Amino acid sequence: MPSDLVLVGKFGAAHGIRGEVRLKSYTQDPLAIVDYSPLVTRDGRSFTIEAARPAGEVLVARVRELKDRNAAEAVTNLDLLAPRERIAGPLDEDEFLHSDLIGLAAVTVAGEEIGTVTAVFDFGAGDVLDIARRGRKAVMIPFTKAVVPEIDIAGGRLVVDPPEGLLDDEEPPR
Repeated sequence: MPSDLVLVGKFGAAHGIRGEVRLKSYTQDPLAIVDYSPLVTRDGRSFTIEAARPAGEVLVARVRELKDRNAAEAVTNLDLLAPRERIAGPLDEDEFLHSDLIGLAAVTVAGEEIGTVTAVFDFGAGDVLDIARRGRKAVMIPFTKAVVPEIDIAGGRLVVDPPEGLLDDEEPPR
């Protein structure tokens, strides 16, 4: 399996009896996932999304390989990946794929090691980086230009200018 695969979505529960399935899209435009089809799984299976429509926080998709409800139920929680070249045309200077950020070393502007980016979340108010730290609590850092002024994908690191107290492990007094 190619190593340049990017996670673009995940199958959810079956929808109806004709093989439709709920689909969580991780693409900026959720319906763009249809354009990246066929998608592959980590175990090498391939799925072709023929159509998708919005349904609240997810999409409902018709997938060529899923002919009935039993087939749709069998793929619940299956990650879907696409080759990087199919997804990412030229990115703007301040655009990044989440998969490019995960694994980067995080350091302060003074060069002190903070930890490693383990995930990128969007809880509705913008992206947040989850950074694991050795022997300390993980920390979530807002992924903004002010807090993360420098990103060096090739160099494997990003620079963080954390707001005061963000990296403190002590609990505030009660």
